[in-house]
Amino acid sequence: MKVSRIAAAGALAGATVLVLSGPAFAHVSVSAEGTAAKGGYATVNFKVPNERDNASTTKLEVSFPTEHPLASVMPQPVDGWTVKVTRSKLAKPLELHGEKISEAVSKVTWTATGKGVEPGFFQKFPLSVGQLPEDTDELVFKALQTYSNKEVVRWIEVQKDGAEEPDNPAPVLALSAATGDHHGGAAASPEPAEQAAAKTTTTAAEPADSSDTTARVLGVVGIVVGVAGVAYGVAGRRRTTV
Repeated sequence: MKVSRIAAAGALAGATVLVLSGPAFAHVSVSAEGTAAKGGYATVNFKVPNERDNASTTKLEVSFPTEHPLASVMPQPVDGWTVKVTRSKLAKPLELHGEKISEAVSKVTWTATGKGVEPGFFQKFPLSVGQLPEDTDELVFKALQTYSNKEVVRWIEVQKDGAEEPDNPAPVLALSAATGDHHGGAAASPEPAEQAAAKTTTTAAEPADSSDTTARVLGVVGIVVGVAGVAYGVAGRRRTTV
């Protein structure tokens, strides 16, 4: 009887923890595919879970940080969604690859053309972004999530040092240290790197194939020589015996 009560209490406590911890994992977030190095380019995904059981997410608006503007933002097509990139004039022009940039992306908006993100599902919205700033460790975005029942959830609260996570935290992209090629050459043009890797693999494989063939030939020659030696020895013994 006591064991049953303890088990029931434990199950209730576990369920309570799941209910209480659920919302912390259900907010709109952003993360990089691989790394997002300072001064380089990266592919990032905005992950949008549906928190409601009676409505679908039909729109996502992401505002870009004005203190660290990004001149290059390219969306990847997402089935069932349209995307609009809004650009705005900069108060202070940027210099990118020796050219002055007078405007940058201020907002990206995805709108569902169908059912959107239904209850129990999530959707990723990919973007290629750059050139990432070198004077900060993170980029803070602000997102608005609109549901089919017209409800709007504002993911705009900035996390403060030492404080608990806010109820509606803004998506934050962590930036890693700049690499040797911190201007993003590899990220911007992956094909040459892949071709170089393929060439390296091919070049490395050729000597291995050649060595393997040589070893097989020598092995066969050794066997033939060995057989010949045995035959010669047997013939010699027969002559001695006679």
